[in-house]
Amino acid sequence: MNPAKEKLIVALDVDSVARALELFDRLHDVVGMFKIGSQLFTAAGPEIVRKIIARGGRVFLDLKFHDIPNTVAAAGIEATRLGVSIFNVHASGGDEMMKRTAGAVAEVAGREALAKPKVIAVTLLTSLDQRSLEQIGLSNDPRSMVARLARAAADCGLDGVVASPQEIGFIRQTVSTPEFLVVTPGIRSSNDATDDQKRRLTAAEAVRAGADYLVVGRPILNAENPVDAAGKVLAEIDDALMQPNQPL
Repeated sequence: MNPAKEKLIVALDVDSVARALELFDRLHDVVGMFKIGSQLFTAAGPEIVRKIIARGGRVFLDLKFHDIPNTVAAAGIEATRLGVSIFNVHASGGDEMMKRTAGAVAEVAGREALAKPKVIAVTLLTSLDQRSLEQIGLSNDPRSMVARLARAAADCGLDGVVASPQEIGFIRQTVSTPEFLVVTPGIRSSNDATDDQKRRLTAAEAVRAGADYLVVGRPILNAENPVDAAGKVLAEIDDALMQPNQPL
């Protein structure tokens, strides 16, 4: 097993099945998992998930479910039946929503002999910063909000959270369970454009901070050679795994 490969999730944020499968075919030997989010799922539906899984790929279904508890729990059941490895809900949906979803997923997986996906909670989107929070009436700083939402997700039986790399340390301090996953988007190298990611670190910094999975999209998708671009991220991860205690 390649530890660096297993940590890397490539975001298939594209608008067609053809482009998604082209990227999958080029990258599946070097990438551990593929994220399917709102754009591709809206364009292609659940069939794209089935196609990637049928080709031997693992899928992180990034639809950020946020609705009344019964609706989100039902969506979680269908995600389990699709065969995804990870899917997410919004922690801000509340304790009942998270508990009902975790319970429904465990129940259907056991009853139908399915692999149980990891259910993780979105804390704060990486596009939000202090100013953004104030604009929607929230005065807390991002780190304290992320820590509180991560604690709630853990208490509700979820398997982890999605969080900015800058909050990884706070999450690890708040939830000490080693198995609690931190999935980190907003990863850029020092040479990449920031795009709309406001709370970001490099791949090496995120791994050293304690991220379990790194989600990388545009730096790989927009590269002239996506395989080479993925290789550069893997090299950063490898470096961090070999020298984990270097200061950030």
